[in-house]
Amino acid sequence: MDKMIVHGGSLLQGEVTMSGSKNSALPILAATLLTREPCIIEHVPDLSDIHYMLTILNMLGSEVERASGIVKVRATHLRTEAPYDIVRKMRASVCILGPLLGREHAATVSLPGGCVIGDRPIDLHLRGFEELGATVQVKGGDIHLLASHLHGTTIHLRGKYGPTVLGTGNIMMAAVLAEGTTVIEGAATEPEVTDLAEVLIKMGARIHGSGTSRIIIEGVRELHGFRHTIIPDRIEAGTFLIAAAMAGKKVTLHRVIPQHLEALLHVLEEAGVPLKIKKESITITASPSLKALSIETLPFPGFATDLQAQLSAMLCTTQGVSTITEHVFPQRFMHLAELKRMGANIELDGARATIIGVDQLSGAPVMASDLRASAALVLAALRADGPTEINRVYHIDRGYEGIDRKLNKLGAKIQRIQE
Repeated sequence: MDKMIVHGGSLLQGEVTMSGSKNSALPILAATLLTREPCIIEHVPDLSDIHYMLTILNMLGSEVERASGIVKVRATHLRTEAPYDIVRKMRASVCILGPLLGREHAATVSLPGGCVIGDRPIDLHLRGFEELGATVQVKGGDIHLLASHLHGTTIHLRGKYGPTVLGTGNIMMAAVLAEGTTVIEGAATEPEVTDLAEVLIKMGARIHGSGTSRIIIEGVRELHGFRHTIIPDRIEAGTFLIAAAMAGKKVTLHRVIPQHLEALLHVLEEAGVPLKIKKESITITASPSLKALSIETLPFPGFATDLQAQLSAMLCTTQGVSTITEHVFPQRFMHLAELKRMGANIELDGARATIIGVDQLSGAPVMASDLRASAALVLAALRADGPTEINRVYHIDRGYEGIDRKLNKLGAKIQRIQE
């Protein structure tokens, strides 16, 4: 199990290119199950989650080739069962349910695993499949779906804490081959949903309204292959922007889509961070002092919950009193205890964290609990006095392609140790 040793105190400077989006690539890889024709996907990031998804596709019968960020998939013949041993390692594996149900009208998939950031039920997915005409049974830790045929209907997908991104994608992938018209109300509006919709349209699907809370899908009889380039990872870009705001001199990010980062860019400007924004790049320069903030996480286009932990790390050394209220995953604060081990002054009351800025964090042994918490600990360590040992960094490899290598290129001092 790898760990990282981060030696704090270095200033970040230089240029770095963002990888393809993990949260876009996973459902798009799943969408290859909808056709027997070859599919080519470019700019696929090299992540453990991607590896697990390709393994699942292969186990289902797909032919998979991968080289230099390009993945080729051909699902000529399919099996409809995905076993626990591989599915348990990644929550996003649930997105194979929609395409299997759409193409084969049957699926048996183990309940998924993933990182522990609170309750993330898939009841909205299953309810949507039922409304499309499937029989749903959860037994022995497996989800069983069966349908004689699928029919269009109106499905409401907004849950207690907002829309479901994976659920929206899953229902879209099932509905594209259903009879008639399906309307998804309360759909997620994230860029990753729009990217998936663009792929499905390339395959011959008829989809209107992606990027809005109301998506209309007119079912077709069959779909064909596609070639597509994955959008840049907005969460990786956001993480590097926050790192540069905390410990940067001058950093330029290439291959970004600023429109996907508007909420974060507004927050950074509010904190006093100088930004230069171009069509596909963002340059951030050091600020003599950052201002305290009051932030609430919300579904897109609001401030992303996937950047909450990283922003928490920045606010630990921002003078004044800052607050973060988590509306999407109210229990997503496991990183705070580890930040406090490094000297942060944080009080947690339910879904609201109050962060009182300190002059300096101190390096300490810490434990990563989930993907974004891992990134937050790396960022905090960049500002800490002395070395920080971060354990369980396999979490960070799920969603960041070579984060240590990219930060080292900018001047950080990070060692990866294999144990």
